[in-house]
Amino acid sequence: MGPLDNRPENFAAGDPRAVETALRAVTQELKHLQQDLILQVAQDITRLLGEKSRLNEDIDKLRIQQQQLRLQQIEGISQQNNAQQQQLAQQLAEIVASQLQERLTTRLDQMADTLRLSLSDASIKAQSLDTSASRNQRKGSGVLLASMDGTLMENYQAVQAEIDNNQSALSEQLNRLNSLQQQGEVILEALVNRLIEQLQNEASPLHTTAHLTQEDIQRLLQGAMPAQLGQLQGSNSTGVLDRLGERTPPIAPVPPVSEAPVAQPAAATTPPAKPASLVQVGLVLALISSMVLSLFNVCLKIILKSSAFPTRRILGLFDLPGVITPGFGNSLLILLLRTIVVIAVMPILATFLYPQVWQDMKRFVSSGDSSQWAKVIGSGFFLFLSQVLIYIAIGNIPTGIAITIFFIYPIVTVFASWALFGDRPTIIRILAMCVITGGGVLALPSVTAGAAGNLQLGVGAAVGAGITFAGYVLMAQLGQKKLHPIPFTLVGFLSILIFCSVSLLVPLPSNLAVQVDSSLWPQLVVSGIVLGLFTLASYLLNNFAIRYAGAALASIIGTSGPALTALFGFLLIQETLQSKQIGGMVLVTLGVAAMSVERMLGQKKPAVQPATATK
Repeated sequence: MGPLDNRPENFAAGDPRAVETALRAVTQELKHLQQDLILQVAQDITRLLGEKSRLNEDIDKLRIQQQQLRLQQIEGISQQNNAQQQQLAQQLAEIVASQLQERLTTRLDQMADTLRLSLSDASIKAQSLDTSASRNQRKGSGVLLASMDGTLMENYQAVQAEIDNNQSALSEQLNRLNSLQQQGEVILEALVNRLIEQLQNEASPLHTTAHLTQEDIQRLLQGAMPAQLGQLQGSNSTGVLDRLGERTPPIAPVPPVSEAPVAQPAAATTPPAKPASLVQVGLVLALISSMVLSLFNVCLKIILKSSAFPTRRILGLFDLPGVITPGFGNSLLILLLRTIVVIAVMPILATFLYPQVWQDMKRFVSSGDSSQWAKVIGSGFFLFLSQVLIYIAIGNIPTGIAITIFFIYPIVTVFASWALFGDRPTIIRILAMCVITGGGVLALPSVTAGAAGNLQLGVGAAVGAGITFAGYVLMAQLGQKKLHPIPFTLVGFLSILIFCSVSLLVPLPSNLAVQVDSSLWPQLVVSGIVLGLFTLASYLLNNFAIRYAGAALASIIGTSGPALTALFGFLLIQETLQSKQIGGMVLVTLGVAAMSVERMLGQKKPAVQPATATK
C-alpha cells in the first residue's frame, strides 16, 4: 500500500489526527482507484464500441458485397449460365457473415459481463449513501401523484357530466327537428298531390299515369278479387288529401288564370271533357277487367278440391277434377306459382306502361329511405296475407260469397283513416258502411243450406282477407307518394314472392303443410300459369281503362266484382246462392259504389268553386 506500510503499529494510539489523516489517505486512494477503474472501463467500452461499429461496417460492407455478388451472379447466370459460381460465392459470403456474427456476439457478451460487474460494484457503494434520500423522495412523489390523480378524476367527471348534458339537449333538439321535418314532408306531399290533381282536372285532356297512384295499381295487385283495387281508394284514399286541401285555402281553388280571359272566369275552371268514344272504351275495358278477375276467382275455385266436390262439372258438359286442397300451405304454393308467372312477365309489361320504371327502381334502391322501404315492404306483406286468406276462403265457401265478405275492407279503411289521419267520414260514407255491413251479414252462408267446406274457416278467412287488405290500402296510400305506382307494383310482387318462399321453407304442422299428389304437379303448374296470365291481363286492361275513362268511373265499374263472380260461378260450375245472399251481395255492391260516387263528386267540387265564386 505504499508509505503506510512502513509506519509503526502504535502510531495511531498516540495521535488521533494521524489516524484521521491515514483514513483520509485511504479514502482518497480508494476514490482514485475507483476513478481509474471507471476510466479503464469507459476506455474499454469506447474501444469495444469502436470495434463494434467497425464490425458493423464490415458486416454492412459484406452484405453489400454479398448483394452485389448476388446481382452479378444473377447477371452472369443470364449471360453465361454459370450457376455453380453463384452458389459458391453465396456460400462463402454466408460463412464469412456467420463467423463475423459469432465473433461479434462473443465480444459483446464479454463486454456486457465486464460492464455489469463494474457497474454493480459502483452501484453498491452509491446505494448505501442514497437510500434514505431516495425513500423520502419516493414518499413525496407518491403523495403528489395521488393528489394529481384525484384532481384529474374530478375534472374528468365534471367534463363528462357536461358532455352528457349537452348530448341529451342535442338529442332532444334533433328529435324535435325530425318530427317537424316529417310533419313538413307530409304536408308538402299532400299539397303537391292536391295541386297536381287540380291541375290535371282543369288542364289535362287525358289522365296521365300519375292518376294510377290512387286507383289502379291496388286493384291489379290483388289479382284475385274483382275491382277491389280499383275501389280501394274509393272510401278514403283521397279523403286525407281533400281534408288537407280544405285546411289550405290558397291551394284548393287554383284556376288557370293565364289561360282564360277575365271576362269569362267560369270557362277557366271547367275541365276539358274527354271524347265520349274514349270514355266508352275505358268503361268497356274496366268491365272486361272485372270479368277477367271474376274468371280468376272461379278458376281458383275449380283448382281447389274438397271432399264434397272432388270434381267440378264445367258448363254442364264435362267434369274437371280438382288439383289441390284449400289448406294454408297449399294456398301458399298456388300464390307462389302465380307470382312466379307474374314476375316473369311483369318487367316487360311495366316497361311498356312506364318506360322510366327502372330509373325509379334504381333511385328507390339507392335512396336508403328506411321509411319508404318499410311502407313498400309492409304493403307487400299485408297483400301477401290477404291473398293467402282469400284463397282459403274461396276453397271453403261459395266464390261469390267470399268476394262479397271480402268487400268489407272499405269500412276498415274509413275507420283507420279517421284514427290515423283525422279524415272524418261523411254522412254518405256512414250510410254506405251501414249498407255494406247489412249486405255482408245477409251474404253469410247458412249451415243448414248444405254448403260444403268449413264455413267458419271460410268466413273468418274472408273477413281476415278484407282487414289485411285494408292495411295494404293504407300502406300503399302512403308509399305511392314517393314512388310511382308501376315500380311500386313490381316491388309488391317481389315482396309476395319472397314472403311465399320464406313461408314454404319454414316447417309447418302436418295439417298446415303443403299436401300435393306427386302425379298432379303438371296440372298444378299449368293452373299457376293460367292464374298468372289472368292477373297480367287484368292489370293491362285496367291500366288502359283508367287512362281512357278515368279512375273514378273505372272504380265504379269495379264494384260489380262480387256480382260478376257469382254469375260466372253459376254459369261455369253451377254454384247457386240463396235469395238473401243475392240480396246481401247487391247491398254490398251498392254500398261500395256509393263510396266511389261520393269520392268522384268530392274530386269535382274544387274545380267548380272558383267559377261560382266569380259570379
